Amino acid sequence: MDKALFDDLVGSLKEAKAIASGKAKASRRFEVSAPDVKRVREKIGLSQSEFARLMRVSIKTLQNWEQHRRSPTGPAAALLKIVSTAPDLALRSLHT
Repeated sequence: MDKALFDDLVGSLKEAKAIASGKAKASRRFEVSAPDVKRVREKIGLSQSEFARLMRVSIKTLQNWEQHRRSPTGPAAALLKIVSTAPDLALRSLHT
């Protein structure tokens, strides 16, 4: 491996460690807030069971999201954002 590249990687790891331990601040931070799940579901006109099946989650999980006992994270939050923003495209993609 090129020494310059190796040194850059080591520097990045040290920076990551400092950020993780709270000794340094991240240069940027992204927060993806999930849209209101119930509003998204009602917007596309699906029942809870249909929407849970579409999202590939249990109906209990969907109910917890809708009642704000839990919040979707990771891929589920991203998929909800896509369904909220472009419902026709998302439904067409997920149903094929």
